[in-house]
Amino acid sequence: MQDFSKEDILKVLSIAKKFVNKKHPKLLQGKILGALFFEPSTRTRLSFESAMAKLGGQSIGFAGASVSSVTKGESLIDTIHMVEQYADLLVIRHPQEGAARLAAEATNRPVINAGDGANQHPTQTLVDLFTIQQLLGRLDRLKIGIVGDLKYGRTVHSLIYGLSHFSSEISLISPQSLKLPSAYRDILYRNRVRYHEYEDFLGQLPTLDVLYMTRIQKERFADAAEYEKVRNAYVLTAAHLKRAKPNLKILHPLPRVTEISQDIDQTPHAAYFQQAGNGIPVRQAIIALLAGAVA
Repeated sequence: MQDFSKEDILKVLSIAKKFVNKKHPKLLQGKILGALFFEPSTRTRLSFESAMAKLGGQSIGFAGASVSSVTKGESLIDTIHMVEQYADLLVIRHPQEGAARLAAEATNRPVINAGDGANQHPTQTLVDLFTIQQLLGRLDRLKIGIVGDLKYGRTVHSLIYGLSHFSSEISLISPQSLKLPSAYRDILYRNRVRYHEYEDFLGQLPTLDVLYMTRIQKERFADAAEYEKVRNAYVLTAAHLKRAKPNLKILHPLPRVTEISQDIDQTPHAAYFQQAGNGIPVRQAIIALLAGAVA
């Protein structure tokens, strides 16, 4: 996300708005997206493939390293050099931090980072910002609570970069062991974005316009006992929302585990499925921009 200026972000969001409910079936006709997912994915992979299809293009690739030649010992660089022969753009998810940037340096094809380990997930942040703007009409002058795994959560790390361009106030809510790393707090400080850190989240709930929930990520813990200590640190139920602002919107990059009760799904506060759906127009905008189909 640090590659995006405020103007870049707003441009992507503006183009995404034009793609809502519009397929543009010939815009990328004849183009191919190579989707290289070395880690599991549902929303990101399917929304990229759907976005490409709605633009008239096609997708190839794999979902899981076990079905690629990585199992035979092929290096990431060799995989990139192979797939660049078949595709016009590449989207990659990989467990290693920095893998997407390494891939981009190895090819002249545009490379989209769909998540690199515990580092970042920039296209998710563009989806998040688009959803907030869509629901609340602005990205400034909001009170936004980010809850859960702030240490390993790549969606959170990218979101911090994105929000640093706007003048909203941020509440960082996590167990002590999962606090936001200092490098990301420094970004907020340098950009003069007001933020506060808390462990209690119900006490902050009545003040928020946006509640961004995240799951505690079991796969990021080397020690299972440490995960067990925090796995249910935050659980939001419909009863808690009696204290919330009427226009509070709840976002979640998904998948959820226990942190959002299903009794919230039918309330006007729940926006996470709409957020997931917004992955299509936002990723259409990103693909179309990189392919040179829009300006």
